Amino acid sequence: MTEETRSVPAGTEANQRLAVLLAMAMFVLVVDTSLMNVSISSVVRDLDTTVSGVQSAIALEALVSAAFILIGSKVGDLIGRKRAYLLGLLGYAVGALAMSLAQNLAAIIVFWALIGGLGASLLLPAMQSLIHGNFEGTAQVKAYAMVGAAAALAAAVGPLLGGFITTYLSWRIAFLLEVVVIAIVISGQHLVHDVPYTGSRRVDVVGAVLSVLGMGGIVLGVLVWQEGGEFVGLIIATGAIALAGFIYWLVRRKRQGKPTLLDPALFSSAVYRLGVSGQMLQQIALGGTMIVLPIYLQMVLEYNAMEAGLSLAPLSLSMFGMAILAEKKAGGRSPSGIIRWGYVCLTGGLLILIPIVPRADSGWILIGPLVIAGVGLGLLVSQLNNYTLGPVSEERVSEAAGVNSAAGSFGLSFGLAFAGAIMLATLSFTFTNLSDSSTVLPPAEKAQVAQALETDAEVMSNTELDKVLAKQPQAIQDEVLRINTEARPIALQVALGIPILAGLAGLVVSFRMVRRKDALSPPGD
Repeated sequence: MTEETRSVPAGTEANQRLAVLLAMAMFVLVVDTSLMNVSISSVVRDLDTTVSGVQSAIALEALVSAAFILIGSKVGDLIGRKRAYLLGLLGYAVGALAMSLAQNLAAIIVFWALIGGLGASLLLPAMQSLIHGNFEGTAQVKAYAMVGAAAALAAAVGPLLGGFITTYLSWRIAFLLEVVVIAIVISGQHLVHDVPYTGSRRVDVVGAVLSVLGMGGIVLGVLVWQEGGEFVGLIIATGAIALAGFIYWLVRRKRQGKPTLLDPALFSSAVYRLGVSGQMLQQIALGGTMIVLPIYLQMVLEYNAMEAGLSLAPLSLSMFGMAILAEKKAGGRSPSGIIRWGYVCLTGGLLILIPIVPRADSGWILIGPLVIAGVGLGLLVSQLNNYTLGPVSEERVSEAAGVNSAAGSFGLSFGLAFAGAIMLATLSFTFTNLSDSSTVLPPAEKAQVAQALETDAEVMSNTELDKVLAKQPQAIQDEVLRINTEARPIALQVALGIPILAGLAGLVVSFRMVRRKDALSPPGD
């Protein structure tokens, strides 16, 4: 093996430093979205934009990462995994730096969502290949464990860390700190030795285009609908047709013996298919929950970023703790059985939130249901990857993991986009109905009030709305605030239906897993 491609000897100082740097990179990747979620109200206020605009940027970043991750893996094969790793880090740094300097939403969408998302699509598959190629034996196991622990830790402390920095310093400082961490990681690039690629260098261009159009079209259609755009049905239909065409294209190319963006034979294993489906549904539930709750906490309870982070901590910390505990205590228990209980707890916790929401006047009331849902997520996190990749042979595990990651990223982006869009659409619908049925608002002003609420109330607390209505008669002020107050819990309840439905679908999938009794067979056999 050449100097450039050799593995790092186990137990060396360089070995340990590289593992730490890779873990730092993963920590930044995971904590980034948590930071945006708890900082929504601050970003909206500082940039004079809308909640739906910021939520769209969050979903778009996850979408770009999901849509291009398969292509990013192939790009790493062609240009070198180390180069893809460095380009991914630079893309993420550009996005974080743009956030720290942004003066409008357009800058966030272009630099953070698009360029940062592309950076993630290069970075994630490259990191996996580099860990596999730069470490041997126990050192490799420890490196994977350290990077996985960093991701879990970031998910656990992300809301708290982001909330603290945003509240007591600034959300801009938080993103600037991300740039500093990435700079430290890049400074250690001399420790990274490239991993050679020996497969076909031919590119499945059609497959790449169809994969982007498929995953991108569906989520983009939801975002366009949320923003009141046109041709929503056409965009979503284009995405669905592209996905169907992608599947047909892969099978056809495989039969012809030509290179494909991914090997469709992976899905010949029922265990793998069920595992990928479970991963996607779990991420839809997580994405939907982690977008609507922060919006609700900051919009209805008027929490700052720190208070919102503390309110979300029971979910993230219980997920982290249960993931660690389940990993250690699983023993000879069936992964599918643990996954089933994970979906039971996740769905049950979210269902308990539904009757609580209209009565909640503090985030403390949400602790119990969030802990239950977090325990469910922890059980899923601890077992889904193990179950999904179990039937995959060693030489194909990298590709299989990439597809699994793409499914999870797509699920996350879809959950973020769809739950957020449903919440805001329900707000608009409820605002209009309540204002039309009001006996206090003058008929001539009902249409104006409904339009104003559709445009502004989604980003206004009652305190801010009261200031806007200061010149109106007291009766009208009270009525508009009543409408504002009644509509928001309904919107959250409806939006929570998206992660709940994903949890129920996951529960159905888990019962199919149990019926198979974890019978693992190599795909394609």
